[in-house]
Order: sequence, then C-alpha cells, then structure tokens
Amino acid sequence: MAEKAPPATRTEAYGGRDAKREKRDAEARDATSPAPASAPPGDLIQNAGLIQKNGEAEWRRAGIHRQSYAAIDLGTNNCRLLIARPAGENFIVVDAFSRVVRLGEGLAQTGQLSRTAMDRALSALTICADKLKRRNVYLARSVATEACRRAENGAEFIERVRQETGIALDIISAQEEARLAVLGCHILLEPGHGPAMIFDIGGGSTELVLIENTDTVPRILDWQSVPWGVVSLTETCGDEGPDAASRAARYVRMREMVSDSFATFAERAGRMRAQLAPVGPLRLLGTSGTVTTLASLHLDLPQYDRRAVDGLIVPADSMRAISSYLSGLSLDQRREVPCIGRERADLVVAGCAILEAILDLWPADRLGVADRGIREGILRSLIAATGEGERARAELRRTRRDPS
Repeated sequence: MAEKAPPATRTEAYGGRDAKREKRDAEARDATSPAPASAPPGDLIQNAGLIQKNGEAEWRRAGIHRQSYAAIDLGTNNCRLLIARPAGENFIVVDAFSRVVRLGEGLAQTGQLSRTAMDRALSALTICADKLKRRNVYLARSVATEACRRAENGAEFIERVRQETGIALDIISAQEEARLAVLGCHILLEPGHGPAMIFDIGGGSTELVLIENTDTVPRILDWQSVPWGVVSLTETCGDEGPDAASRAARYVRMREMVSDSFATFAERAGRMRAQLAPVGPLRLLGTSGTVTTLASLHLDLPQYDRRAVDGLIVPADSMRAISSYLSGLSLDQRREVPCIGRERADLVVAGCAILEAILDLWPADRLGVADRGIREGILRSLIAATGEGERARAELRRTRRDPS
C-alpha cells in the first residue's frame, strides 16, 4: 500500500503548514499588481535577477519580505520555471510554469538542436521572461542541461535566448545537475542510516547519486551521469514496431543499453551495498516525470495531482509491474492511459526501462517519489547564499561600529 511521507517532511520545502494559504494570498495580491513602472526593458541578468539595460539604473528592490527568487530549468524535454519567496528556512511558491518543448528532439541523429525545437523552447522561455518581469524577482538563476551540453549549436542557441528573451542560461555540468537535484528533493528521502540513492531521469541524461545523511545537506559519496534520458533513449532505439513481440524486444534492448552504461557505477554501488547489510534496508528516491507518472498510475488517479504524488512511498514491485505493463501497450493504447496523454506516450517506455535498470542496480523494496528537483535546488541555493551575504554584511557593520 502506498505511503505518504510525514507531514513535516512534505511541507518543509514549501514553507510549513500554512504554505498553501499563503501561496493563494500571494498569488491573489500579485495577480492584480502590475510590473513596476521603473523596470526598464533589457537583459534579465543572473547575478541580480532584475532588469537592467546597458548598465543603467537597477530596478528598485522591494523590502526583504517581498523579495522573490526564480529558477528556470531548461531540459531536453521540458522547460520549467519556479518563483518563490523565503519563509524562514523554507520558501513559498508564488508562480510556476512548465511546458514540454522537446528541445533535444532529433539531437541523437544530427548532433544539433533543430530550428523547430529551438523555436518551441524560445516560446516557452518568452513566457518565463514575462513572468520574471511581472513578479518582484530579486535573484534568479537559469540553467540548461544535457541537450545544450551535447549539441554542437548549444552555445549559439544560448546566445539567441539571451538576445530574444533577456534570459541568461547557464549550461551546467552533469555533476552540478546532480547536486542541484539532490539539494531540491533530499528532504523526501525516507529516514534511515547508511548510504542511499537519489536519481533523476531526464530527457537527455540520467543522474545517479549515492548520498550519506548529515544534519543539513546530504554528503555526496559517488555519482554517475549517463547520456540516456527518455528522449535520447527513445530516438536511439527507433520505432517500437507494430506488434507485441517487437515492442518486447525493443524494451529489452533499452534496458540492456542503460544497464551497460551503469556498469562501472553498479560495481562501486554493489561494493557499498555489501557494507550496508547490518545498517538497514536500502533507501531510494526518484525525481522525474517517469516516477511521478508511474506513481499516479499506482494510485489510479484520473488525472495528475502533485499533492498526492510528491512524497509518496511506493513498493518497487508495483513500479516494475506498471513498467512492464506500459512497455507492452501500443502507442495508441498508452495515449489513452490517464496521467500519460499524447505528449508523453512515446517517451514513457524509455523511462520505464531506465527505472527498471536503476532498480536492478539498487534493489530497494520501496521507492520514494519526488515532484521536485533542480528548480527547488536552485532556489534553496539562492536563498541560502543571500542569507549568508546578509549575515556577513551585518557582521561587517557591527565590527565597524565596534572595532574592539
């Protein structure tokens, strides 16, 4: 039977028990508040997250209680934005946006981002830029991941985004991507002792991270990134074929390809698992559209509901059974499955293959599900950095007043 994480764990990242009420109030206030008239057009710069034009006067900042922080994650398949305000050690989401853009479509064959894919991503980023202008954003960070890392014209696309939207995308490394994903979702990991694994199945890559609990942010013990995500694996393996036998063969091939790419890391993880036996059961947490979709099917939801899925604990055997079931369906049949739909129907099988390869590598009995990751990791980093800066400035002011 599916379990939910304890309430204190589930609400921590979004500001506590009154977060939903505060979020609604904030959205109601902001929906009627136009952008400040003093905000000139120009680049949305990362280091201030505000609007400037050729170094001209900076957008006047509001009081600390009204400051918002923003994170944009442009992946191989999705473009996501999250805007939040600090609430103690946590934050309250005041605006969010997500769109399937398939930026990496065709990348496996051509090595380049296609013009159509770039146009889709730019359309989504234009919406993000508009939201950044309308919200009282104090600090922002925008990142791009595997598709832009791999594409020959990735840097060219990043410059086009800056010129057309003002958003300065940072192409981050796979290691930074893994770190941000862990930072964004680790609070949903089941309590326990010894190393645990957190994974992120993306559109163009999958990150596996072995962590060890600490009093604050987990310590990363080992990590691996492989160039298999739901888009790259789907395109590499080609059409699924007209009958059940061809679909089954394709699914086996997908699992083998992913398992082969995990081989070196699996050896290291296996040695670590051997040391875990006396400590307790293996712990596993996944953040991706694959795990949230499969968790929705496990709950038999008529439509996706983040509140029901984020923090859910699901038996691994149930996730395997759902994966096997979906891999046997035709494309048209998968399109009719609730919580999958047309946009993800052709990609979900690759996600299932990657998930099963991960369960082979780290055979936990239960899987934690997180509908949070890189964006939340970015926000936590920004808020923490701002807090440290404020404390340092306060200390400097104190020492200037009292040199002794």
